[in-house]
Amino acid sequence: MSFKLDRKFLKSSHHITDLKLCTIRLNDNSKFPWLILIPKRNKINDMSDLKSKDQILLMKEIVYVSKIMKKLFKTSKLNVEKIGNIVPQLHIHIIARSKKDFSWPLSVWVVKGKNYSQTALKIMADKLRKALK
Repeated sequence: MSFKLDRKFLKSSHHITDLKLCTIRLNDNSKFPWLILIPKRNKINDMSDLKSKDQILLMKEIVYVSKIMKKLFKTSKLNVEKIGNIVPQLHIHIIARSKKDFSWPLSVWVVKGKNYSQTALKIMADKLRKALK
């Protein structure tokens, strides 16, 4: 059975690359550098639904992407979140935060997002793909 991505991700994010376990997508909100890691497994809503081997791999991939995000966006603060209230499919948000961002020190969820322009999307996607090679 091939992996099925929830349709809401297709509408709200852009594919960047794939790791061994997760597909990585850029959230379509230009106000924050914001990646979403989605394990390529079907019918998984929580980390505890994954097999032990995949739980370990998920943690390694979260740390790997987090380190890249910190370095790439020169931030000392990341928000790493697993919520899943709107889209139950297991996914992890990794958001680079800054004291100068649109909602600091509050959550990114308190401000209305702004979609990337085509040009800004290409620049951001290329930057992330290069860093995540």
